[in-house]
Amino acid sequence: MNLSQFNNILRQVFVLPVVALLLVAGALYVQIRGSNVTVNLIQESDARISQATLLSKLVVDEESGLRGYETTGDTRFLQPFYEAESHLQTEIQTLDNMAGADADQKHDIADLRDEHQTWQDAFALPVIATVRGGGQTNDVDLNLHGKVLMDNVRHDLTDIIQKAEASRARRIALWHRQVHSLLLVLLALALGMGVFIGLFTRSRLHAVSAAYRGSLDILSRRAEELYQSEQQLRTTLESIGDGVITCDAGGRIQMMNPVARELTGWSQSEANGRQLEEIFRIVDETTRQPVETPVAKVRRLDKIVGMANHHTILLRKDGTELDISDSGAPIRDKVGNTIGIVLVFRDITKERKTQEALIANEKLAVAGRLAATIAHEIHNPLDSVSNLLYLMRNGASPEESVHFMDMAEQELTRVTQISRAMLGLYRESKAPVVVDLKEMLEEILLLMERRLSDLGVTITTEMPEPIKVCAFPAELRQVFTNLITNAAEAAGVGGKVKVSVAPRSASVEANGQKQQAGATVTIADNGEGIPDDVQPHLFQPFFTTKGEHGTGLGLWVSRGIINKHGGIISVTSDTSDASHGTQVSVFLATNPTINAGGD
Repeated sequence: MNLSQFNNILRQVFVLPVVALLLVAGALYVQIRGSNVTVNLIQESDARISQATLLSKLVVDEESGLRGYETTGDTRFLQPFYEAESHLQTEIQTLDNMAGADADQKHDIADLRDEHQTWQDAFALPVIATVRGGGQTNDVDLNLHGKVLMDNVRHDLTDIIQKAEASRARRIALWHRQVHSLLLVLLALALGMGVFIGLFTRSRLHAVSAAYRGSLDILSRRAEELYQSEQQLRTTLESIGDGVITCDAGGRIQMMNPVARELTGWSQSEANGRQLEEIFRIVDETTRQPVETPVAKVRRLDKIVGMANHHTILLRKDGTELDISDSGAPIRDKVGNTIGIVLVFRDITKERKTQEALIANEKLAVAGRLAATIAHEIHNPLDSVSNLLYLMRNGASPEESVHFMDMAEQELTRVTQISRAMLGLYRESKAPVVVDLKEMLEEILLLMERRLSDLGVTITTEMPEPIKVCAFPAELRQVFTNLITNAAEAAGVGGKVKVSVAPRSASVEANGQKQQAGATVTIADNGEGIPDDVQPHLFQPFFTTKGEHGTGLGLWVSRGIINKHGGIISVTSDTSDASHGTQVSVFLATNPTINAGGD
């Protein structure tokens, strides 16, 4: 059951009783309205009875006043007569108005009016006139006639009252029936609505209960899944080899796994709620200046921050230092808001020592490859000097001796150049210096001249002018020596290798990316080329295409050195018959940002 269905059931459960109450209220209204009509009719009957009773009293007052005057002759006895007479016609009209459209009642009232008028005209007024004239009114026939006329009036009044009382009784009986019907209807509606609402509500509540039980089962399963997932995550974080620190959106530490606690030297209880910068203190390896933490960088950029291309130093709680590599990523809620940050870092001290050992090994390998060449390069000039000295001792003329001496001096100068170049190859400066790439490449080619000659490779150069960059010269000599050797060996006997240097000006590409000013060194050979499936692996350590004759470290170390100098090294190759060969390009900025950490 979804939320919409649940809300619909709730609406039904609450709305149905309201509708039922409205129906009951409507039925009650109809019944009560009918009862009110009946009550009004009863009140009308009561009013007619009261009005008829009032008329009876007025008639009695008239008759009593007339009898008193007739007996005494005193006009004061006529006062009740005249007062009753003055109101009688008005009250008869009032009673007539109460009859409304009831023809039977109106006929009775008309008879009453006529009978009363007859009594008044035929008896009352003549009696009053006779008494005033001094005559006698004790005539039996006259009085009997007056009695008959008054009896007619009383009969009409009695008939009107009896009919009104009968109508009142019928209406009261109707009212009782209506009240009884109202009670029965109310009871029936209450029972019917109660049963219907009860059954309906029961069915709806059963549906809600079933849905609730289903939801509980789902929540229970999800809670179990969440618990298992949390345990898996916790176990993963506890056993992972990297340090993991999670922070809230404000950069306050919430959790540290065992590796993070070991690397920082802080316990979980000590670190809880502290700002990351207090626990995770890092400085630049070269400048020793504080470095922005990945968490601070994530908060600033609001995106994932990958492993830095330089290594930083972690200052542990006890003051010891570790080389580390780190990264950070935001933790987002469903709408994409950052609610936390996770920091991942690892100790690379041993890894760096291993890399340094591999680099040193590759450096020795380069020296080993040059050793035979240098021995030949030095042996040949010295052999020539030895032969020239022999000739000078054995009968050479003074002119020939001077000539032999000049030749020996030239050979010794070549030996000096070779030894100076050899020393420059391994003399490392402590800081970047200005390097003339043309001069450096010429020195390297001088050292490798004999080796290249033995390989049968033709070297051509295109270095029109001195181009200077800021770099570590010994490291660049190692890179270019390795690249030229690779190119010569790939070209083989009769092959060609071209070494060129071209300046590059600062510019802005079409995509808006800025290019630094610098120089591009290109070493191209016309060997067989490198297959496409091999090219992606060229810069991986220990990957070699030379079998047992290669270490697989040359290009890997070269890329690390170029990256350290903020440069770019790339390889393009073609294996087609028409244009086979390989080209390695190295870009070096004129004033790069030297990254002491290398790769």
